[in-house]
Amino acid sequence: MVLNAVQAMPEGGTIHVQADNVVLGAGEALPLPAGRYITVAVQDTGVGIPRALLPNVFDPYVTTKAQGSGLGLATAYAIMRKHDGHITVESREGVGTTVRLYQPASSQPLAPPQAPPASPLISSGRILVMDDEEMIGELLQALLSSLGHEVVWVRDGTEALEVYQQARATGQRFAAVILDHTIPGGMGGVETMARLRALDPQVKAMISSGYANGPVMANWAEHGFRGVIPKPYTLERLQATLARLFQES
Repeated sequence: MVLNAVQAMPEGGTIHVQADNVVLGAGEALPLPAGRYITVAVQDTGVGIPRALLPNVFDPYVTTKAQGSGLGLATAYAIMRKHDGHITVESREGVGTTVRLYQPASSQPLAPPQAPPASPLISSGRILVMDDEEMIGELLQALLSSLGHEVVWVRDGTEALEVYQQARATGQRFAAVILDHTIPGGMGGVETMARLRALDPQVKAMISSGYANGPVMANWAEHGFRGVIPKPYTLERLQATLARLFQES
């Protein structure tokens, strides 16, 4: 949501983030049961959203920003629904936009701190990452580098194929590949995987997406993937998934 706000303010502006505890009663104008919720509001002073587009802002590829893909709100909506929450958008063209996230508040006491995770998987293996979003690409580079990996980031399938083939030709093979499912205007994860397998049947690739319940994410093995990494990423999840991948023969 913050990335969306930045892209909505090409000339600069202000982003205001606020968290609150709220109690929703019966009959509220939200598709949520009554109860306690945590809300997080992200407000920008950007270009705003035209009134005619507001009913469709959660549809993939709907965007008013030259640099945007239209997947930010759609991904956030899917994540919030998966966790029994909700998301609303208020906007005035030329004034700005406020996105408000509603997440059910837990009634359980805080769990005791977990024991520190096992020592990170340190490896010199090279990992190829494909994602069209610069912020996500940089995040994956930072997380994987902290686990000891050398990371190469590309933006689409065409570039991924070129880099992978060049690495094989120079003897610098990739130990793993992480492919984003959807690349607006480019070759996405499934098509890229098919071409990688034609190039190298032994390729170890994983599919990644914010739509954790999508058909490809649920049936990743049918497309030749060795695993799945849903967004948002965590260091622990990346470490565990890669450990399983590298343990395979």
